[in-house]
Amino acid sequence: QVQLVESGGGLVQAGGSLRLSCAASGLTFINYDMGWFRQGPEKEREFVAAIRWSGGSTYYADSVKGRFTISRENAKNTVYLQMSSLKPEDTAIYYCAARRVNGRIYEPGRIQVYNYWGQGTQVTVSS
Repeated sequence: QVQLVESGGGLVQAGGSLRLSCAASGLTFINYDMGWFRQGPEKEREFVAAIRWSGGSTYYADSVKGRFTISRENAKNTVYLQMSSLKPEDTAIYYCAARRVNGRIYEPGRIQVYNYWGQGTQVTVSS
């Protein structure tokens, strides 16, 4: 049974930092590209960042470039999202997602390509 468990969310003031973690189990982690998405109040789920199975390529939404960093530790089956210079508009539930590597072109921002999702962790940024 595949599980993705996010942690590290919380309440932070604008300008602060948080590091989210997503621990994966029940799958061969190195066979999966990993993504972070978020869903704010009354908003649709949106892409935040993604990283290839090897860690060799990363992708970011324009809204978080230069502020967020995605990384992974394959030995620990964990993907991270380091968030800095947080803004109130970053307030959302953050979800991690796993996409099994296959022969198709990877579209990191496309929700439909991901096979598994976590339950999410709340991030609230106060002004």
